[in-house]
Amino acid sequence: MKTQIDLKQILKKGAISDEIGLERAMILDRKLRLLVKDHPELTDQRKQLRAIIKEYENEHWNKDSIVSDEKIQESDLAEFIAEQERIFLENRKNIIKDKISKHGINQQDLGVILGHGKSYMSELMNGISPFTNRDLIIIHRLFHIKLENLIPTVITQKDRSKIKASILKINKPSLKLAKLDLEKSFD
Repeated sequence: MKTQIDLKQILKKGAISDEIGLERAMILDRKLRLLVKDHPELTDQRKQLRAIIKEYENEHWNKDSIVSDEKIQESDLAEFIAEQERIFLENRKNIIKDKISKHGINQQDLGVILGHGKSYMSELMNGISPFTNRDLIIIHRLFHIKLENLIPTVITQKDRSKIKASILKINKPSLKLAKLDLEKSFD
């Protein structure tokens, strides 16, 4: 599961392609609104992001567009998924902050350990830029944080359906996902 939008990627692409992208971008915009006070260097990026959001909304949600029940359902689902991702990232941030505090270090010290500057470390912790797997593995090993608290382990509905069909196809009934794996999903 992708848990967040990467600000640099969306700015590079210059567009949002779907409702989940819109919802993630709007969450990112809210985070940036708070961060620009301490990091004014993010102001231009926020302006670019807001322009991309406005362009998507003007194209897909203007007064002349047809708003079907399916479109509303897609939007509602995207909002739910993005909010669950936001909650996951907020919980991860709080867990990491708690661990670094217990070890008598701060976010900047963690940045030194990971090889990141102060500003970039703030972007990582606040979900503006994604942690690399390397960063998360180091954090996991250093602070003994469960991986499922650092890396989402939810299997999407689409993937669960494919897995179930594949298991049936190869005829290996002993190979299966746990019932919880089949039920728990953000989508």
